[in-house]
Amino acid sequence: MSGRFNGINILLKGCLAAILLLHVNSYAQKIFYSQPERDDSRSTAFEIIGKVGQHILVYKDNNGDEAISIYDDEMNPVNRVPLRFRYNLLNVDFINYPNQFILIYQYQYRRYVYCYGMIMDENASIIGQPVLIDSTDVGFGNLKHKLYSVTYSEDKQRILVYKINQNKELTNIFYTFLLNDQLQLLNNSRVSLPMENRKDYLTGFNLDNEGNFVFVKVGKANNKDLASDAWMVCKPAYADTFYTAPISLNRRYIDEFKLKLDDDHHLSYAVSFYYDNRKNDVAGLCYVRYRYLDDSVDIVRFIPFDDNLKAAARNGAARDDAFDEYFLRQLILKSDGGFLITAESFYSSSGYNPWNRWDYLYGPYTLYPYYDFYYTPFSPWFYSPFYRSMGYSRFHYNDIAVLSYDGTGKLEWSNFVRKDQYDDQTDDFLSYQLMNTGLALHFLYNEPYRRSYILRDVTITPDGKLNMEPTMRSLDRGYVFMPRYGKQISANETVIPCIYRNFVCFAKIQF
Repeated sequence: MSGRFNGINILLKGCLAAILLLHVNSYAQKIFYSQPERDDSRSTAFEIIGKVGQHILVYKDNNGDEAISIYDDEMNPVNRVPLRFRYNLLNVDFINYPNQFILIYQYQYRRYVYCYGMIMDENASIIGQPVLIDSTDVGFGNLKHKLYSVTYSEDKQRILVYKINQNKELTNIFYTFLLNDQLQLLNNSRVSLPMENRKDYLTGFNLDNEGNFVFVKVGKANNKDLASDAWMVCKPAYADTFYTAPISLNRRYIDEFKLKLDDDHHLSYAVSFYYDNRKNDVAGLCYVRYRYLDDSVDIVRFIPFDDNLKAAARNGAARDDAFDEYFLRQLILKSDGGFLITAESFYSSSGYNPWNRWDYLYGPYTLYPYYDFYYTPFSPWFYSPFYRSMGYSRFHYNDIAVLSYDGTGKLEWSNFVRKDQYDDQTDDFLSYQLMNTGLALHFLYNEPYRRSYILRDVTITPDGKLNMEPTMRSLDRGYVFMPRYGKQISANETVIPCIYRNFVCFAKIQF
């Protein structure tokens, strides 16, 4: 559900420029809770679509019984609209606009998979007729996963639906369908991208406002190794070719890339942790800048973490392995050409399988990103009870590193949100949501409290100052928040799912 994976980028990119205002110390918020609905048990899969018109919309799936729940501004129920999909539904993606939203869905009927799109209003009523985007002959077997992926531009005026096949020569064959916000076809292409090794993979799919398609190709020797090669890749909007530019790693190694586009300057920013050798500890941050219309990588910087930063990461003495349990979560671009990253300390423990970073990044539960068979725990905003646990017994989510760099890759400031979270068998209530109000970055997370949790809010200002905000008012002890699946729906509002007496509910927080 790649559409789910790209949506958060819209509010984060550029928002940091707005927080160059001074932080306001006054703190006021309101919380509105939805009431439990009979069909929405903890086994309900859901996605928060967002605010459309005067309503807040949430997609829900109860074992194949799909519907869109409509709430008013105070989370009172307005309507529940059934979605009567035919046959074997494989996936849905949503793109919301101020007064309407687009639903892209794919299903299998006999030997074909069909991909359709339709426009709907704030009442979840169809505007016009569904549009057939593509169909594929897949034989008579029943597919268990989606065939098409979706990404869209920051301004949501360009939408790309694509599928990837791989032939025996390890060449990825892309079929792309570029649409506008009215689902009109602008371009379709068939284009090939050779892969040097069976373990090579693609990640970081982004679409700019003109429809240019940018991502990273990563080369690995085997499933447990770090990546030793990487390329920036661009498919121009109306061309049937890929541009590829190598990233010079200089005998260093990288793991996962985060990528973000600067539409105004046609730049792509990519960051990853790097290692000095294949079996060493995290040494620092690899920063790459790609001029994708010129097909040139003009900046590759390896920024080492110094002892002071390592000591802060461990909240104690500096150690070479200080960042080994940290994983990149967000990459945010700043208006001055710099960028900010967040990284969270995470590990899991089990009596049967010792945890290690490489299993988490490249193990059987994190299949290569362009296939998306598995919804990773950090893919906002889709929640499903069927894609989790990974066989681990206890999950640990600890401190969050926030690092701000200028355009040359020089560290401007750093800070850490200190937290200590763990739970057994499930991590639904762990990790955090990042929200940008225009005055500060808010880190919303659960803190253990009397055998349950209480929602905390820590803010960081543009100059890196950290503030622990007072406990939120109107916190109902019966509701347990799942911040990681929350979605920011406006500059000062977010919707966070909750569990209330084993039912899924939703809370809107207004700052």
